Amino acid sequence: MTQITVDGVVQGNGHATDDERRDGFERDGWAMGVFDDETGAFITQTFRRADAFLFGRRTYEIFADTWGSNEQMRAHPIGVALNKAPKYVASNTITDPHWAGTTVLSGDLAAAVGELKAQPGGELQVHGSGALVRWLLEHELVDELTLLIVPVVLGQGTRLFPEAGLDVALDLVDSRADTKGVTIQVYRPAGRPHYHPARPA
Repeated sequence: MTQITVDGVVQGNGHATDDERRDGFERDGWAMGVFDDETGAFITQTFRRADAFLFGRRTYEIFADTWGSNEQMRAHPIGVALNKAPKYVASNTITDPHWAGTTVLSGDLAAAVGELKAQPGGELQVHGSGALVRWLLEHELVDELTLLIVPVVLGQGTRLFPEAGLDVALDLVDSRADTKGVTIQVYRPAGRPHYHPARPA
């Protein structure tokens, strides 16, 4: 599940980090307060149905410092869900995670994620973690992709999909808009796209 702008930016939906600001990113907070109550409930319920969470390093550090450390956020139903479920972080730099219940996945990530997906149970969810989502798609390890598309064009920031990358066909399995103009699109990867052959000159 990823919050994304119309122009594909996933960076800075909440508050930008000091590093992001030093790198020139200044249009953060674009998803703060933009969801109606129904979408807010949908997001909360999504977190609550997870059996485990998988994060990229940057999103993990942000979540650990907020949902994992702030007592008010820990008490929120999303915080409760995050703190009670197993957490996995894909990183070659984190060696001693301070968020309880965290396992670091390093080395052969495809094999590690494949083993997690093969375990009995429900959902292994990824939230944010744009670089990880791109990598998971390239390795055909995504079963479902939920995009919460916020009606704003940001004009800067890291985009979910690069200008050059793997092509993926998607089946739309659910789509709806909330009262504030946010659309929720749920896709399932469906192999490679089919292209029409070029017409003869």
